[in-house]
Amino acid sequence: MTSEGSPYARFRRALDSGHLAMVRLAAAELPTVALEDALRVCLLIRDQDPDQYDRAALRWLGRFALEARSATLADVRAAADALARLPNDAENAMASLERLYLAHRVD
Repeated sequence: MTSEGSPYARFRRALDSGHLAMVRLAAAELPTVALEDALRVCLLIRDQDPDQYDRAALRWLGRFALEARSATLADVRAAADALARLPNDAENAMASLERLYLAHRVD
């Protein structure tokens, strides 16, 4: 481990800084990014690279569908709807996504 800390610590610092390029570099060092962290990355992409937002949102949705083993089609549809609303109604969309995430205890 370097003086900068673990790869995950570097990723978290980059995520907390809100610097998308640094987040992408740090994420590349990780074997996986937790779904909750991936949603924060989606928010950064929405703000800093909006042309790539749909792709990032679809990637997050696919992971949610696979990792939230108790999720139903209605849950995945609700998550897709919230992700579609995220660019224009962030507060309500994030509240919906958080409820879904917590309801299914995604690790």
